Amino acid sequence: MRRRLLSSTLVVAVIAVLLLGVPLGIVVSRLIVDEAAQELRAEATRLVGEVEYARIQETPLDPQQLEQKYPGRYIQIYERANPPKATIVGTSPPSGRQMAEDAQSENGIYVRVSRDRAQIERDVRARLLLIVALAGAALAVAVGLAIVQSRRLTLPLLDLAKIAERLGSGDARPSRHRYGIPELDRVAEVLDRSATRISDLLTREREFATDASHQLRTPLTGLTMRLEEIVAASEEPEVVREEGEAAIVQAERLTAVIDELLAAARRQRHAQAEPVCIDEVIDQQIIEWEPVFRGVGRRLVLQGARGLKALATTGGFGQVIATLLENSVRHGGGTVTITTTSGDNYIVIEVADEGPGISDEIAPKVFERNVSGGGGTGLGLTLARALAAADGGRLELVRRRPATFAIFLRPAEQNERTRVVSGPA
Repeated sequence: MRRRLLSSTLVVAVIAVLLLGVPLGIVVSRLIVDEAAQELRAEATRLVGEVEYARIQETPLDPQQLEQKYPGRYIQIYERANPPKATIVGTSPPSGRQMAEDAQSENGIYVRVSRDRAQIERDVRARLLLIVALAGAALAVAVGLAIVQSRRLTLPLLDLAKIAERLGSGDARPSRHRYGIPELDRVAEVLDRSATRISDLLTREREFATDASHQLRTPLTGLTMRLEEIVAASEEPEVVREEGEAAIVQAERLTAVIDELLAAARRQRHAQAEPVCIDEVIDQQIIEWEPVFRGVGRRLVLQGARGLKALATTGGFGQVIATLLENSVRHGGGTVTITTTSGDNYIVIEVADEGPGISDEIAPKVFERNVSGGGGTGLGLTLARALAAADGGRLELVRRRPATFAIFLRPAEQNERTRVVSGPA
């Protein structure tokens, strides 16, 4: 990435320098030539005035004085006379290419001022070299800025990659790193929140395991002792009955402890649920599954109330929808319709197709593990129901033919009740 940033910045800088530097060089060279021509023209005009004044005063022109006044110039002055009079200032005309400007008065005085063009070309080359040097400096500055910017972008990305890898390895400590770039800071905040949630989950799991091991140890010990006494006193019926009843009480106590621990774990899972936009999750699943349905010549239709929000987790709810859609692809038929409705106590999301439905034999145990009516694994609906229950909702089969599954979720506050019906996804 750093190399791409450097190369792209360098290309942009070169293009900008060429677009600005080339026209600037042309303009500067023309300005220098035009200024030299204007200077010669002004000198010729001024010389005409001086010759006119000397003629009126009837004083001769001094070539040495003119040469001192106009150094580096080759001057030719012609006066109307019989024969014409000529004054030459300068030992020799300019060698090679020259630049000349003329001026003439109404009294017949003609002046030509010439200079060597090589000096003008040297001035042009000096200005062009200055422009090239400035362009090189601009490119160097652009490369330096590109290096700084690339380091500012790539180093945070490398740091974020390390943080993500650390999360994947089980180290769920928030990094709290911020980089001064809004987009990267947003990613860092999301990773920190994920790390906090993962850390909380791991902490709760450890606490659950610790509590379970501690709470189950005493009933199991008591149950073991009772059973040992039953075995030892097997020859006395009354003692066997008494110890058996005590063992039953211990077993019931053990069951109650397990139920309480599982309920506590479920309450902790429910605490993670947050208001989720139903439309966003369903739209995302439609985007993923619509090509699959289109490939088998079927359609996905979304209808019902929009803008609903329910208490759930985005990942869990999305997985439930994905499981129902996959189940419809494998075992259903026709158009699949997803309908969202809002009630007083629940947000209901129905997924229905136009297939043959579920047989009477399979329907009562469709959510049981390893139960499948079409050669599947029998785990999808079981896990989907568990995910829905973990979010505080439930998954039910509300109609057998055609098959219609409904997800019931707890509503969030301020749901929009606007009725909007959409076409095919």
